[in-house]
Amino acid sequence: MRTTVVGAGAIGALLATALARAGQQVSVLARGETLSAVRAHGLRIIAGDAPAETVSVQAIEASDDAAALGEQDVVVLALKSQALPALAASLRPMIGPSTLVVSAMNGLPWWFLQGLVGMGANEPEPLEAVDPGGCVSAVLPAARAIGCVVHLSSASVAPGVVKRGRGNRLIVGAAHTQCASAARAFAHALAQGGFDAEATDDIRTDIWAKLWGNMNMNPLSALTGSTADRLLDDPFTHALALRMMEEADAIGRRLGLSTGMSAPQRVAVTRELGAFKTSMLQDVEAGRPLEIDPILGVFPELGRRLGVPTPFCDVVLGLLRQRAANSGL
Repeated sequence: MRTTVVGAGAIGALLATALARAGQQVSVLARGETLSAVRAHGLRIIAGDAPAETVSVQAIEASDDAAALGEQDVVVLALKSQALPALAASLRPMIGPSTLVVSAMNGLPWWFLQGLVGMGANEPEPLEAVDPGGCVSAVLPAARAIGCVVHLSSASVAPGVVKRGRGNRLIVGAAHTQCASAARAFAHALAQGGFDAEATDDIRTDIWAKLWGNMNMNPLSALTGSTADRLLDDPFTHALALRMMEEADAIGRRLGLSTGMSAPQRVAVTRELGAFKTSMLQDVEAGRPLEIDPILGVFPELGRRLGVPTPFCDVVLGLLRQRAANSGL
């Protein structure tokens, strides 16, 4: 299988090295210092608490030109979600009539509404928050899409160098039934490469459940600079987090999606994780662009379409956009 991973960052590097260990012909699409580092030294992975000099190295082909890599069997998207609309058109040379496109990104993917029972029989309009003007779906076919939900932590500590954190779980499933066997094969390859990877026939529910747990704490931590425990210890921010989740849950029910638990139960799970920094807070501190629309902006947009009020999400979204604009994020 000829596979290209788009983005050689914290998640992309782990996926690329795992697929290479599983015997796939893997390349990465990268740029700048990351491209130079991967070409010179390969992808370097630091395992957990190992010292920095204790690394595993995977030699990998790297390019910043999709045309040079050519048509692929599998294209894995492991970049920041907000970067995809601007990048999508440049990926066209890698996409053939049978290319599988795996989304391993935060938030809702561009294909999420396609074929969703709750949207009815008509073809839904693209979600502007993740697919403005349909620019992503025009290049990346929803019919060949596979979702990959990432339940692990890792961090890019230098270009081409990633440090593993907690967790090792991936959930993989096809957007449409015709790719179900391909999704199972991809999950098997990830498992051969060292992940605790499992296949599912209901990937949309897994994506929704993860996002439901992130759509409140990520934005609130970015606004306040607080770790999750401090947000939940304060009665006002705790209540705000619950109200946001209740709005999202009402949208989920209209779409036929269930998280399997109540908002207070999900917040209790978050509290068990202790004083952690969300990915969005880490991006704020590092001066990186924020994944605002894929993680939060999708909810007000879906609420307007479905007639579900989202006043708390609306307010937090407005504040977060101001925060990002004023900070150059």
